[in-house]
Amino acid sequence: MTLEKPIIVRALPFALFMLFILMQDLLSQWGAGKIDLRWLYPVKAVLVGALLVYLWREFSELRTLPRSRAWLWLWAPLLGGVVFLLWINLDQGVLNLGDGTSGFDPREPVSGQVDWPLALFRLAGAALVVPVMEELFWRSFLMRWIDRTDFLSASPTATSLRAIAISSLLFGLEHTLWFAGIIAGVAYAWLYRASGSLWPPIIAHATTNGILGVWVLSTGNWGFW
Repeated sequence: MTLEKPIIVRALPFALFMLFILMQDLLSQWGAGKIDLRWLYPVKAVLVGALLVYLWREFSELRTLPRSRAWLWLWAPLLGGVVFLLWINLDQGVLNLGDGTSGFDPREPVSGQVDWPLALFRLAGAALVVPVMEELFWRSFLMRWIDRTDFLSASPTATSLRAIAISSLLFGLEHTLWFAGIIAGVAYAWLYRASGSLWPPIIAHATTNGILGVWVLSTGNWGFW
Protein backbone atom coordinates (compact mmCIF):
# COMPACT_ATOMS: atom_id res chain seq x y z
CA MET A 1 0.00 0.00 0.00
CA THR A 2 1.48 3.31 -1.07
CA LEU A 3 0.87 6.56 0.77
CA GLU A 4 -1.19 9.09 -1.14
CA LYS A 5 0.11 12.59 -1.80
CA PRO A 6 -2.35 14.39 0.57
CA ILE A 7 -1.02 12.25 3.44
CA ILE A 8 2.63 12.67 2.49
CA VAL A 9 2.55 16.48 2.26
CA ARG A 10 0.91 16.77 5.71
CA ALA A 11 3.13 14.17 7.35
CA LEU A 12 6.47 15.12 5.81
CA PRO A 13 7.08 18.40 7.72
CA PHE A 14 6.15 16.66 10.99
CA ALA A 15 8.39 13.69 10.16
CA LEU A 16 11.32 16.01 9.38
CA PHE A 17 10.84 17.81 12.69
CA MET A 18 10.78 14.53 14.62
CA LEU A 19 13.83 13.27 12.72
CA PHE A 20 15.83 16.23 14.02
CA ILE A 21 14.72 15.45 17.57
CA LEU A 22 15.90 11.87 17.13
CA MET A 23 19.16 13.07 15.60
CA GLN A 24 19.82 15.39 18.53
CA ASP A 25 19.10 12.62 21.05
CA LEU A 26 21.48 10.24 19.27
CA LEU A 27 24.25 12.84 18.98
CA SER A 28 23.84 13.68 22.65
CA GLN A 29 24.14 10.00 23.64
CA TRP A 30 27.10 9.33 21.39
CA GLY A 31 28.92 12.50 22.40
CA ALA A 32 28.96 15.46 20.07
CA GLY A 33 32.29 16.90 21.17
CA LYS A 34 32.37 20.66 20.73
CA ILE A 35 29.18 20.78 18.65
CA ASP A 36 26.51 22.98 20.23
CA LEU A 37 23.45 20.80 19.63
CA ARG A 38 21.13 23.64 20.56
CA TRP A 39 21.72 25.14 17.14
CA LEU A 40 20.03 22.15 15.56
CA TYR A 41 16.75 23.79 16.56
CA PRO A 42 17.18 26.86 14.29
CA VAL A 43 18.27 24.55 11.46
CA LYS A 44 15.23 22.36 12.08
CA ALA A 45 12.85 25.33 12.26
CA VAL A 46 14.19 26.89 9.05
CA LEU A 47 14.10 23.63 7.07
CA VAL A 48 10.62 22.68 8.25
CA GLY A 49 9.39 26.23 7.64
CA ALA A 50 10.86 26.20 4.13
CA LEU A 51 9.20 22.85 3.45
CA LEU A 52 5.83 24.22 4.58
CA VAL A 53 6.22 27.20 2.25
CA TYR A 54 7.19 24.91 -0.63
CA LEU A 55 4.15 22.68 -0.05
CA TRP A 56 1.75 25.52 0.78
CA ARG A 57 -0.30 25.19 -2.39
CA GLU A 58 -1.14 21.61 -1.37
CA PHE A 59 -2.83 22.70 1.87
CA SER A 60 -6.34 23.53 0.70
CA GLU A 61 -7.56 23.77 4.33
CA LEU A 62 -5.38 26.84 4.86
CA ARG A 63 -7.43 28.67 2.23
CA THR A 64 -10.61 28.20 4.28
CA LEU A 65 -11.59 30.80 6.86
CA PRO A 66 -14.09 30.11 9.65
CA ARG A 67 -17.71 31.00 9.05
CA SER A 68 -17.48 33.69 11.70
CA ARG A 69 -14.21 35.59 12.01
CA ALA A 70 -14.89 36.04 15.71
CA TRP A 71 -13.47 32.52 16.05
CA LEU A 72 -10.26 33.76 14.51
CA TRP A 73 -9.72 36.92 16.49
CA LEU A 74 -11.34 36.19 19.86
CA TRP A 75 -11.86 32.56 20.84
CA ALA A 76 -8.67 31.14 19.35
CA PRO A 77 -6.13 33.34 21.19
CA LEU A 78 -8.26 33.28 24.35
CA LEU A 79 -8.27 29.48 24.42
CA GLY A 80 -4.56 29.46 23.59
CA GLY A 81 -3.94 31.56 26.68
CA VAL A 82 -5.99 29.21 28.84
CA VAL A 83 -3.98 26.24 27.54
CA PHE A 84 -0.77 28.07 28.48
CA LEU A 85 -1.98 28.57 32.06
CA LEU A 86 -2.89 24.90 32.33
CA TRP A 87 0.40 23.86 30.75
CA ILE A 88 2.60 25.53 33.37
CA ASN A 89 0.46 24.22 36.24
CA LEU A 90 0.09 20.58 35.17
CA ASP A 91 3.72 19.52 35.52
CA GLN A 92 3.75 17.66 38.85
CA GLY A 93 4.50 14.01 39.51
CA VAL A 94 3.34 11.50 36.95
CA LEU A 95 1.96 14.30 34.79
CA ASN A 96 5.54 15.08 33.77
CA LEU A 97 7.54 12.42 31.93
CA GLY A 98 10.66 14.61 31.88
CA ASP A 99 13.63 14.34 34.20
CA GLY A 100 13.37 17.91 35.46
CA THR A 101 16.65 18.93 33.82
CA SER A 102 15.74 18.66 30.15
CA GLY A 103 14.66 21.66 28.17
CA PHE A 104 16.07 24.24 25.80
CA ASP A 105 18.46 26.51 27.70
CA PRO A 106 19.65 29.39 25.46
CA ARG A 107 22.18 30.75 27.95
CA GLU A 108 25.90 30.93 27.21
CA PRO A 109 27.70 28.20 29.19
CA VAL A 110 30.41 30.55 30.49
CA SER A 111 28.74 33.92 31.01
CA GLY A 112 25.26 32.63 31.80
CA GLN A 113 23.79 35.34 29.57
CA VAL A 114 20.97 34.51 27.17
CA ASP A 115 22.16 33.99 23.61
CA TRP A 116 19.40 36.08 22.07
CA PRO A 117 19.76 34.97 18.42
CA LEU A 118 19.45 31.38 19.63
CA ALA A 119 16.55 32.22 21.95
CA LEU A 120 14.66 34.17 19.29
CA PHE A 121 15.09 31.34 16.78
CA ARG A 122 13.62 28.99 19.40
CA LEU A 123 10.71 31.34 20.09
CA ALA A 124 9.95 31.93 16.39
CA GLY A 125 10.12 28.23 15.60
CA ALA A 126 7.77 27.33 18.44
CA ALA A 127 5.28 30.12 17.75
CA LEU A 128 5.28 30.23 13.93
CA VAL A 129 6.49 26.92 12.48
CA VAL A 130 5.36 24.30 15.01
CA PRO A 131 1.65 25.33 15.14
CA VAL A 132 1.24 25.10 11.36
CA MET A 133 3.22 21.86 11.10
CA GLU A 134 1.45 20.12 13.99
CA GLU A 135 -2.08 21.27 13.19
CA LEU A 136 -1.71 20.08 9.61
CA PHE A 137 -0.62 16.66 10.86
CA TRP A 138 -2.65 16.10 14.04
CA ARG A 139 -5.91 17.88 13.28
CA SER A 140 -6.26 18.29 9.50
CA PHE A 141 -4.86 14.87 8.62
CA LEU A 142 -4.94 12.40 11.51
CA MET A 143 -8.12 13.52 13.25
CA ARG A 144 -10.11 13.34 10.01
CA TRP A 145 -8.32 10.22 8.77
CA ILE A 146 -9.45 8.30 11.87
CA ASP A 147 -13.02 8.85 10.66
CA ARG A 148 -12.38 8.48 6.93
CA THR A 149 -9.28 7.33 5.05
CA ASP A 150 -10.37 9.74 2.32
CA PHE A 151 -9.82 12.49 4.88
CA LEU A 152 -9.95 15.46 2.51
CA SER A 153 -13.62 14.76 1.90
CA ALA A 154 -14.37 14.69 5.63
CA SER A 155 -15.79 17.90 7.04
CA PRO A 156 -14.04 19.11 10.23
CA THR A 157 -17.45 19.99 11.68
CA ALA A 158 -18.54 16.34 11.41
CA THR A 159 -15.49 14.92 13.21
CA SER A 160 -16.45 12.22 15.70
CA LEU A 161 -15.68 12.34 19.40
CA ARG A 162 -13.71 9.12 18.90
CA ALA A 163 -11.40 10.84 16.43
CA ILE A 164 -10.95 13.81 18.76
CA ALA A 165 -10.16 11.51 21.69
CA ILE A 166 -7.65 9.31 19.85
CA SER A 167 -5.81 12.14 18.11
CA SER A 168 -5.67 14.21 21.32
CA LEU A 169 -4.32 11.26 23.30
CA LEU A 170 -1.55 10.68 20.75
CA PHE A 171 -0.83 14.41 20.61
CA GLY A 172 -0.46 14.46 24.40
CA LEU A 173 1.88 11.48 24.42
CA GLU A 174 4.16 13.39 22.04
CA HIS A 175 4.99 15.73 24.94
CA THR A 176 6.70 15.17 28.29
CA LEU A 177 3.78 17.03 29.89
CA TRP A 178 1.45 14.40 28.52
CA PHE A 179 -1.70 15.33 30.45
CA ALA A 180 -1.40 19.02 29.59
CA GLY A 181 -0.76 17.91 26.01
CA ILE A 182 -3.98 15.91 25.92
CA ILE A 183 -5.95 18.90 27.18
CA ALA A 184 -4.27 21.11 24.57
CA GLY A 185 -5.10 18.55 21.88
CA VAL A 186 -8.76 18.50 22.89
CA ALA A 187 -8.88 22.31 22.92
CA TYR A 188 -7.35 22.67 19.46
CA ALA A 189 -9.52 19.84 18.11
CA TRP A 190 -12.64 21.49 19.48
CA LEU A 191 -11.72 24.76 17.76
CA TYR A 192 -11.21 22.90 14.48
CA ARG A 193 -14.52 21.09 14.77
CA ALA A 194 -16.49 24.12 15.91
CA SER A 195 -15.12 26.56 13.33
CA GLY A 196 -14.64 24.24 10.36
CA SER A 197 -11.30 25.91 9.67
CA LEU A 198 -7.73 25.01 10.55
CA TRP A 199 -6.80 28.62 11.28
CA PRO A 200 -8.37 28.90 14.75
CA PRO A 201 -6.41 25.93 16.15
CA ILE A 202 -3.25 27.23 14.48
CA ILE A 203 -3.74 30.64 16.09
CA ALA A 204 -4.58 29.08 19.48
CA HIS A 205 -1.52 26.83 19.26
CA ALA A 206 0.69 29.77 18.25
CA THR A 207 -0.68 31.82 21.15
CA THR A 208 0.07 29.04 23.63
CA ASN A 209 3.60 28.53 22.34
CA GLY A 210 4.30 32.23 22.00
CA ILE A 211 3.21 33.11 25.54
CA LEU A 212 5.01 30.06 26.89
CA GLY A 213 8.23 31.14 25.17
CA VAL A 214 8.05 34.68 26.54
CA TRP A 215 7.26 33.29 30.01
CA VAL A 216 10.22 30.88 29.86
CA LEU A 217 12.58 33.67 28.81
CA SER A 218 11.25 35.91 31.58
CA THR A 219 11.40 33.33 34.38
CA GLY A 220 14.22 31.01 33.33
CA ASN A 221 12.03 27.90 33.59
CA TRP A 222 13.94 26.22 30.76
CA GLY A 223 12.41 22.82 31.49
CA PHE A 224 9.15 24.01 29.88
CA TRP A 225 11.04 24.52 26.61
